[in-house]
Amino acid sequence: MPGPMLTFSEAQLMAWLAPVFWPFLRVLGVLSSAPVFSARSVPVRTRIGLALVIAICLQPALPQAPTLSLTGPQALEAVVQQLAIGLSIGLAARIVFAAVEMAGEIVGLQMGLNFAGFFDPATGGQASTVGRFYGNTVMLLFIVFNGHWLLIQAVAASFATLPVGADAWTVLQRMPLHQLGGLVFGYGLWIALPLVVLLLFVNVVLGIISRIAPQMNVFAIGFPLTLSVGLVGIAATLPLLAEPVRQLMQRLAALYGLS
Repeated sequence: MPGPMLTFSEAQLMAWLAPVFWPFLRVLGVLSSAPVFSARSVPVRTRIGLALVIAICLQPALPQAPTLSLTGPQALEAVVQQLAIGLSIGLAARIVFAAVEMAGEIVGLQMGLNFAGFFDPATGGQASTVGRFYGNTVMLLFIVFNGHWLLIQAVAASFATLPVGADAWTVLQRMPLHQLGGLVFGYGLWIALPLVVLLLFVNVVLGIISRIAPQMNVFAIGFPLTLSVGLVGIAATLPLLAEPVRQLMQRLAALYGLS
């Protein structure tokens, strides 16, 4: 005689899956938009597996998740909420990279290297050499300053401030991403300002030389001189990049409610 079949209800199934399912969706949203993790070089299966591992490891630090019916209208709203919160956390972290990359674009423009653009496989668009160099540098600083741990802490803290089942648009009120655009321009100009002033001084000197010695071909010596001074200036100011990145990460921590 066959034994009794194992049966379970939808409520029991959701009680088993809810503690992992909702954090998994939120972490997956973070990994899909956060810097480093959202690069095209990271396979989708790797993101999904990493999101599942992080969701399981976060269980002791998370509050008890509510049990929602899969067939109810609240289930779809909860899915949208988790993805929106995760994407918002990851996009906020992109501010650090966007500010430094903008500084690299400004410096490259002053050096005359913006015409040397190339295809960037990480973003799928065109990027200048100096901007890409600054982007790789800030990626290393982001890891050194434990930015990846900051994202995980932000996900864990978001379950206390933005619990599952709340209003799906509350995240837009708690994390006003549209107001963070000023940080990109402010910090980008702050990082690029020393080199901009230095290269402006070089251009002024070249202008004076062209007036004093008109027979000298300024265009022949202007580009090599500007390029050389720019490279020396980048090497001299690169150690100063750590402080703006640190301050940007402190702003992120305050935005996530971790400070």
